[in-house]
Amino acid sequence: MSIDHDRLFKELITTFFEEFLLLFFPHVHEHIDFQHVSFLSEELFTDVTAGEKYRVDVLVETKLKGEDSLIIVHIENQSYVQPSFPERMFIYFSRLFEKYRKRMLPIAVFSYDYLRNEPSSFTLQFPFFDVLQFRFLTVELRKQNWRDYIRHDNPIAAALLSKMGYTESERVELKKQFLRMIVRMELDEAKQRLLIGFFETYVKLSDEEEQQLRNEVNEMETKEKEQV
Repeated sequence: MSIDHDRLFKELITTFFEEFLLLFFPHVHEHIDFQHVSFLSEELFTDVTAGEKYRVDVLVETKLKGEDSLIIVHIENQSYVQPSFPERMFIYFSRLFEKYRKRMLPIAVFSYDYLRNEPSSFTLQFPFFDVLQFRFLTVELRKQNWRDYIRHDNPIAAALLSKMGYTESERVELKKQFLRMIVRMELDEAKQRLLIGFFETYVKLSDEEEQQLRNEVNEMETKEKEQV
């Protein structure tokens, strides 16, 4: 059964939108007024040249602190390598701007399992004139060292450990640290289920690894051991 990456990421980011910005874009987070956040209905675009339909992942209407005017934050998850992706981001931006006529902040999350340098702009230029430089914010998950995130009490950090840069030999430790994060954050059951479901979609331990994990959990302090 194929994994619906976009649906999983959409559910994760809509549930933890503020935490997502805080973790990856703190300079954006400090300006957003989170008292005014509403998720807009999904936009469906048809790419005439490719003959495909594309659904925008996450579209948020919000405000900046101290301002009355609304802004749109558009977050797109990209789960596979696509050379024309920057162009697609620009087309989305253009169509969304045409509809909403508001300032828009585009963000791309690259969640595939390769290490590569993704562009963060789309340009149209001539030798004699630059027509356009469209830029968007990016997160390249595979380039993140998962150990840098395990001290964060941030549910987005916990879930996305599963898509960061870890080695096969680190899988047991990865899941153990994920479970410790979940316990520490004391989230409600629904949010815990969402995070665990997301993590285990991408990191499935073998029976042998699960046994090793249980052995390591048994060596923890009593209270944390019971919760994990």
